[in-house]
Amino acid sequence: MTRTLSEWLAYQEHVNPRSIELGLERVRAVWQRMGHAAPARRVVTVGGTNGKGSTVALLEAMLRAAGLSVGCYTSPHLLNYNERVRIDGRDADDAALVDSFERIEAARGDTPLTYFEFGTLAALDLFARAALDVAVLEVGLGGRLDAVNIVDADVAVVTTVDLDHMDWLGPDRDSIGHEKAGIARQGRPVVVGETEPPAGLLDALATAGAVVERAGRDFFAERGTTDWRWRHRDGTVLTLPNLALAAPVQFANAATAVAVLHVTLADGQRLLAPAKLADAAPAGLREVKVAARLQALGGDPAVFVDVAHNPQAARALAAWLDTQPAMPTHAVYGALADKDVAGVIAALGDRIAHWHLAGLERDTPRGLPVAALVERLQTILPDAPYDACDDVAAALTAARAKACPGARILVFGSFFLATAVLGHVAA
Repeated sequence: MTRTLSEWLAYQEHVNPRSIELGLERVRAVWQRMGHAAPARRVVTVGGTNGKGSTVALLEAMLRAAGLSVGCYTSPHLLNYNERVRIDGRDADDAALVDSFERIEAARGDTPLTYFEFGTLAALDLFARAALDVAVLEVGLGGRLDAVNIVDADVAVVTTVDLDHMDWLGPDRDSIGHEKAGIARQGRPVVVGETEPPAGLLDALATAGAVVERAGRDFFAERGTTDWRWRHRDGTVLTLPNLALAAPVQFANAATAVAVLHVTLADGQRLLAPAKLADAAPAGLREVKVAARLQALGGDPAVFVDVAHNPQAARALAAWLDTQPAMPTHAVYGALADKDVAGVIAALGDRIAHWHLAGLERDTPRGLPVAALVERLQTILPDAPYDACDDVAAALTAARAKACPGARILVFGSFFLATAVLGHVAA
């Protein structure tokens, strides 16, 4: 019996008793039974703690501006599952995804796959059928044992390394960096977007024999008032338009994306020839917007939505707030139970005039109840004003009622918050 897309997704949640099961053996075996065709002529795999989704979008825009056909695989989605698989700027439709899931089901036999592994195989399958020039694949968790890593990347990217998913990846930046380095391949370039990456990442890349291109050593972003310069140690200089993306950290992501297109591949080629890069980079970067990355929803008080959910991302929010006009900032904040809530709160500190805390246990079994969120806020900022709300909708309502005209409301802490708020706006 043919299933709808929603029925397929519900089915996939129960095929494997574990929602996360790292390892490549199962998913690789199914991909081999499906014929394991290359997903594109060139593959870029993007890993890292933060900045992956923005870097994928920036790469997509520049590659498409150069006239190449491009597939992008990202996760999680915000409003529709179809967002995860994009071909030439269009989300995959239900019928294409269903057809791919049927092919996966026929190939897997009794091999249990997770929800994420089904989605990864579907993306690879649809990309291979589209005969693409470039596939850009976002790592879901870590790198070495993530399902995306069954494909050998022509260029690997590690945007940043910080403390997140520590139960799976290790207790410190060195061990997490080691896991993320697993997407690199011997003799092939890997672009590191962080100026001070952990030794564990660099050591693992050296052991793998990857050719490292590193921010602050090999390439540089130099900001001006109306534009910015991307500069490489080989003498290449590009003058680029300022970004539509709001956060200052996005310049680091853009510089990383440009570096991906500049590096020499293992066969001596580049994804874009220098002349094409000089034309495509300004054209592609000028209009890039990514949902829920300091997305402005308008109104008064103005509402901004961001998926920041760990201390490094919270520090990026703090840096953005420090560049903005002085006005009271109200936070709508919720978190998953395995996140460093204290680190997020400490990163923002007294920049927040009032915290509107949202419980997420109704949205996901991993959600942190609001009482636990209150306890952590009071431990870090004992005098901080707050409201305790049962869910995101109640927290946003409380923030709108409390914030005066001319104030701002910043919604962050999880994709679940972003989805709830964007879904409310779309409705």
